[in-house]
Amino acid sequence: MRKKLLAIAAVGLMATATMTACDDSGDSGEASGGGSYAGSGETKERVGVILPDTKSSNRWTNEDPKYLKAAFDAQKVPVEIVNAGGDRAKFVQIAESMLDSGVKVLIIANLDPESGKEVLAKAREKKIPTIDYDRLTLNGNANYYVSFDNVQVGALQAYGLQKCLRAKKVSNPIIAQLNGSPSDNNATLFKEGYEGVLNEMYDKAQYTVGPAQWVPDWEPEEAEKIFEQMLTQSPQIGGVLAANDGIGNAVIKVLRKYKRNGVVPVTGQDATLEGVQNILTGDQCMTVYKAVKQEADNAARLAVQLFKGENPTANDTIKDPESGGYVPFISLEPKPITLANINDVVLTDKYIAEAELCKGKYLALCQQHGVGRFAKDKNDDDS
Repeated sequence: MRKKLLAIAAVGLMATATMTACDDSGDSGEASGGGSYAGSGETKERVGVILPDTKSSNRWTNEDPKYLKAAFDAQKVPVEIVNAGGDRAKFVQIAESMLDSGVKVLIIANLDPESGKEVLAKAREKKIPTIDYDRLTLNGNANYYVSFDNVQVGALQAYGLQKCLRAKKVSNPIIAQLNGSPSDNNATLFKEGYEGVLNEMYDKAQYTVGPAQWVPDWEPEEAEKIFEQMLTQSPQIGGVLAANDGIGNAVIKVLRKYKRNGVVPVTGQDATLEGVQNILTGDQCMTVYKAVKQEADNAARLAVQLFKGENPTANDTIKDPESGGYVPFISLEPKPITLANINDVVLTDKYIAEAELCKGKYLALCQQHGVGRFAKDKNDDDS
């Protein structure tokens, strides 16, 4: 899918000599909705970031804005971060406002290819360099792309499900599959990854192909309805490949109604607080951790260099399946998270706060499994 580059040459649409770093005389902008940078029509050189929605994953309202703002603040480069709230028209309007009011580099995590392409085209017209963040905009021709190896994410989900099914000694289970949004290229890549693994199991008659369906816009409520129908039609479902933690939690809600939660392994992705808590309770088999700070830091590094008129390099390229072109790609490695290594996201990276994870009914589970500050106590007990 991708071709290794020794160095990426300057992309034609690059920063001009006017792209110099601003001092820290103004605060970095951050918002959850649309609107201008300063709220007063002021034109100010800055980096613009448009995030997609607030429902598909908690990361878009919590982690990404926090880490992106910190990365730009550290470089004293002004940034405006706006979430489109799942509204495609608003996504384009935010971009137009940014491009007309001093944004010198634009980072987008698209809602869908159509609105993403429209935004990228408008940026090209103004000779403003662009970075696809987390999601590749098909046929969008962004100057750079920063994300994780999303085919590997899907493969990790399938291997995780396989391991959980083996642990439960389930024989030839029916596997249901709830894919992500059909408008998100990442969902297609995840599917490519997990189906590559699952199809081998089907060929060997180790698993039985069950119902499979896309979940529009990653909506958990839709996922819940879809899985309720799946379970009604195929009550013997023995495993669920859920494309992210939000969809996984929707599946778990349905399984609870039928008292099958914890019996039927369910996957996830994004290592959300909710997903990791579901792992603690045994309702979710695994999740996939994509270090958002690492992704945000790399996107900010590229953007700061472009802002300063420099020509960044990337370690890979990725082929756009629609245009056939290659986009310079910063490729990052995902990590599977199970009950055995929750501390990778709690202690090592502090991606999830222990105080949030281990409160209420989860405190006893954190103590039982040596999570957070209880990890040392557990090790002492074992020594």
